[in-house]
Amino acid sequence: MKKQWNHKGIVEKFEMCRNAENADPMKAYMKHHFPFLGIKSPLRKELLRAQFQEYALPEVDEIFNEAWKLYELPEREYQYAAIALLDKMKKHFTTADYPKLLKFIETKSWWDSVDSIAPHLVGHVVKLDRVYGKTVMLEWSQSDNMWTNRSAILHQLKFKKETDTELLFDIILQHTQSNEFFIQKAIGWVLREYAKTDPIAVKKFVEENTLKPLSRREAMKHIGDMT
Repeated sequence: MKKQWNHKGIVEKFEMCRNAENADPMKAYMKHHFPFLGIKSPLRKELLRAQFQEYALPEVDEIFNEAWKLYELPEREYQYAAIALLDKMKKHFTTADYPKLLKFIETKSWWDSVDSIAPHLVGHVVKLDRVYGKTVMLEWSQSDNMWTNRSAILHQLKFKKETDTELLFDIILQHTQSNEFFIQKAIGWVLREYAKTDPIAVKKFVEENTLKPLSRREAMKHIGDMT
């Protein structure tokens, strides 16, 4: 029988695997924004599997509180663990959870956390009610927070044939003149991904609109092979 959920189980497992030799280059890779324990991805995933085997998942009404206990810890691996816990329990999310997800997006923000939360967690909630989801994503697109903008751009990244192209292109057009690298990159990435589903639509969009060179280059990267 599994133990009752306790986030300290993850802390104990991670602390036992601290590796200062790994931590410094990992910190450097993330531009020194966050401290690291020095636990590389394969070992971290193995430790999380052990945690989920040993402990029952939290109660549904405690999902975000328990994830937050991990997310607010200093080292970056704990933010990854929090996102992994949320992903495990995303089937319980509702459209009332947008503000809670936004808190994670706008806290300790960087591309690694945002790019996990937006397509996998926010995208999941958007699919629960596409009309309401569209309203929320348009609001996020107008936010003063760049990472929230990036989340709005990327939330349909994995939607393939379920992509609302009108919404996708509308949000992108709100940001085509941004000089922010992470916005330009997100636009190129989401267009490149959608081109795997509909290269003709993406090519037409790129040709008819003025995109920053980085966005255009990323969007068109494989289109010649598809059309």
